[in-house]
Amino acid sequence: MITFENYTIRPLKIDDLNPYFDLVERNRKRLEDFFTGTVSKTRDLEATKNFLVEIDKKRNKKEYYPYLVVDNITNNFVAFIDLKNIDWSIPKTEIGCYTDEKHAGKGITTKALNLFIDFCFDNFNFKKIYLRTHKSNKAAQNVAKKCGFDLEGTIRMDYITTAGDIVDLMYFGRLN
Repeated sequence: MITFENYTIRPLKIDDLNPYFDLVERNRKRLEDFFTGTVSKTRDLEATKNFLVEIDKKRNKKEYYPYLVVDNITNNFVAFIDLKNIDWSIPKTEIGCYTDEKHAGKGITTKALNLFIDFCFDNFNFKKIYLRTHKSNKAAQNVAKKCGFDLEGTIRMDYITTAGDIVDLMYFGRLN
């Protein structure tokens, strides 16, 4: 666990079912296009439970690591961070995150990501962490820059949205 100010960054657990579902549900419209897996696998509580079991299995196989940023005062989930597309042969990983709409724009995600990235370099020994975002997501681009990521380029036709559009993504990387 990582703590800063009034927040804790901790692994997502199966027991987090209801508040995690609520976090996704509150932000579903914002997540629709670029968190396709999350949106499609959390349509109701039962599907969300199955999704949490599935990602727990991936965590045990060291293929995926989901985390939450939790407000220590209210115990509400403020943000979600995950490590995916892990390549242990290099070793590198993609980081993804989203912030609850009512907490967005307050600097919480930037602080959390900076601490979390340092944790990942120290604890997982990654050589590189990268993040992908669409050109329309200015908030993600700003967070990436504030967290020491460099723009490495744009990969054309790199992602399919929930609506089925194939879009270009900007790649940002940070080396250890």
